Amino acid sequence: MAVINSCSATTNQSSLPLSSSHSFAWPLSTVAAPPQTKVPCHYHPRHPYGIDFPGHIPSGRFSDGKLVPDFLASSLGIKDAVPPFLDPNLSDDELLTGVSFASAGSGFDDLTTSLTNVIPVSKQVEYFKNYIEKLKGIVGEDKAKNITGEALVLISAGTNDLFNFLDLPTRRFEYDSKGYHDFLLQRLDNLVQELYGLGVRKIVIAGLPPLGCLPIQMTFRLEVSPNRKCLNDQNTDSQYYNRRLVKLLPKIQSKLKGSKIVYADIYQPLIDMIKHPQNYGFAETNKGCCGASGSLVASFFL
Repeated sequence: MAVINSCSATTNQSSLPLSSSHSFAWPLSTVAAPPQTKVPCHYHPRHPYGIDFPGHIPSGRFSDGKLVPDFLASSLGIKDAVPPFLDPNLSDDELLTGVSFASAGSGFDDLTTSLTNVIPVSKQVEYFKNYIEKLKGIVGEDKAKNITGEALVLISAGTNDLFNFLDLPTRRFEYDSKGYHDFLLQRLDNLVQELYGLGVRKIVIAGLPPLGCLPIQMTFRLEVSPNRKCLNDQNTDSQYYNRRLVKLLPKIQSKLKGSKIVYADIYQPLIDMIKHPQNYGFAETNKGCCGASGSLVASFFL
């Protein structure tokens, strides 16, 4: 989860569905700044990425450059990058303008985090509670409540859960695909209600990407030929989950007075980029850091 706070920032991004000066991110690698470089887990970034990051320095992110919360904070005119809450050197200003609680490899399912020894969502929420207490110490209880209520919270999860469901047999002994979707969506519902109880009102929830086009999934399926293609069954699974998520979010919002919950579609932009890479300046879209040419460059258990 990432939290972005913009009460004191100026922005003319009137097209955004939610405006804020504070942002928080939960709970996985696509939104995770580097807190888990300080946590003993299986999901450390092992390479000095950062060539496209401001200052061209390694940031600990699973990216050469910025992540989604960073771009969001930049577009709102708040700051260039959203730091991790676990950074021991965070300034008061950084705390006031937004931090990330996300942990790469995490998910809604506690089994996902137990397999990889990363920070579970429940612990991320505890960190958020600690964050609120720190805010109160900086600006007082009333201002802290206002910051939390005006903050934009970004939640991106489910991908790692589906990885484990598709690639490992454990949960498939308990659920079929629909049943596991039910389980994840209920965990999401519980998370949103818990955050609402802590004062959060503005939430963006990302759907799943086209799982079957991720290089690591194609490699696991032994799709190692030069002309390997996306796995249609896994992409169908992603789309089915996303459709159900879209229908669920208005129901959650209707139960939580004063809340604004927005769905972020990441499937369509990514699938278009994969199918038409030349339109985005890319030449290769079926190989990557997480599986290429038949051998894993990165895996679940590095």
